[in-house]
Amino acid sequence: MSAPDKPRTPRLLLASLSPGSRRNLNDTLRDERTGGILLLVGAVAALLWANMWPDSYDAVSGTVVGPAALHLDLDLAHWASDGLLAIFFFVVGLELKREMVVGELRHVATAALPAAAAVGGMVVPAGIYLAFNTTMAGGAPQGWAVPTATDIAFAVGVLALVGRGVPVALRAFLLTLAVVDDLLAIVIIAVAYTDDVALLLLAGSLAAVAVFAVLLRRGVRSPWLLVPLALVAWGLLHAAGVHATIAGVLLGFAVPASPGSVDPRRAAAADTEDDGEGDDHSLAERYEHLWRPVSAGFAVPVFALFAAGVTIDPDTLGGTFTDPVGLGVVAGLVLGKPVGIVVATWLLTRFTRARLAPGLGWWDVTGVGLLAGIGFTVSLLVGRLAFGTGTPHDDHVVVAVLTASLLAAAGGGVVLSWRGRVHTALAAATGAPEVAPAAPDHPAKG
Repeated sequence: MSAPDKPRTPRLLLASLSPGSRRNLNDTLRDERTGGILLLVGAVAALLWANMWPDSYDAVSGTVVGPAALHLDLDLAHWASDGLLAIFFFVVGLELKREMVVGELRHVATAALPAAAAVGGMVVPAGIYLAFNTTMAGGAPQGWAVPTATDIAFAVGVLALVGRGVPVALRAFLLTLAVVDDLLAIVIIAVAYTDDVALLLLAGSLAAVAVFAVLLRRGVRSPWLLVPLALVAWGLLHAAGVHATIAGVLLGFAVPASPGSVDPRRAAAADTEDDGEGDDHSLAERYEHLWRPVSAGFAVPVFALFAAGVTIDPDTLGGTFTDPVGLGVVAGLVLGKPVGIVVATWLLTRFTRARLAPGLGWWDVTGVGLLAGIGFTVSLLVGRLAFGTGTPHDDHVVVAVLTASLLAAAGGGVVLSWRGRVHTALAAATGAPEVAPAAPDHPAKG
């Protein structure tokens, strides 16, 4: 008689983190809270400048600089979106590479939930946007991707400010979801918003990225060689007709992310972190430490300064909330994001062996879904790609994204603040170890 089959243990979703993933989360929390504040400052400064001195704002943002012979005679607004945002996407590329090699995305089991949630959180908002823009007069379906993106700096920053007491794994879920969201947004930008491509220039850019990767693998670390090579890759991709920020992603993916990819002598000379793993950092981690402050502290706030400067008058406000574009963006971010994320997560638990970790409930997932409706950086970029800078639809996108982001931050903040108090009370009663403070209290390594 054969032995009875051993019952299969349900796979827990949002459970404990690996040491590497916990360290990655701590690094991000330390930087993104400050980055979110600076991003908000840049957006507020843009609104004040554009509404108090509109002629000055238009003159500065429209100032053209750069060599025309290389097709780089761009105005400052385009330099911010095409140039500075390449730094932001370089950091995104590093983060994606690290998560895929040593983080939560390296195993199908741990990547399934954030991947499914990210897909649901993009499909439903896009569907809501299209519902408005295919059934109402004056609709513009080409902007379907605007409400699909999550701004990781704002979302993680809000969570760090209000989410005291929420489980660490829930924080990691938001971070990993946003990383997958960024990956999907990159694919959308590269495919849906690229028209004519000069294949020879594209091949030249890819060759420059390949040389960049080979040099890093061979131990070359000189910025005097790597930075010009990265600029060549960026310039050729821009001239090829592909949005130049994709070069940042490709370069980020080219950086080695496996532990031990850093020269041992460099690692031994570097400062160690509190967890004692100073000799176990990959080159991707070190570059992320180096470039994340540049991205969060300079590149993204300056982009916000030139992207969020819309004149707020009765015509613009009224037009936003009667324009199918504005309505679709607000509804997609505020309603579509949480609905898509919660439904995708529920379907995963309903039709697979996956289950939420003990102590977590659907209100926790809902709070994360609401925060994911904070769409700023990539949403504004996609709006410009879809409609063009300074067009009426583009102005309506800016107002709609700002409105939706404020509503999503408020809603998600209220829910997660309440859930944090609930988890803190449960932890005090049971001695559970998985409740974390609002943010790590040891300084970031740079």
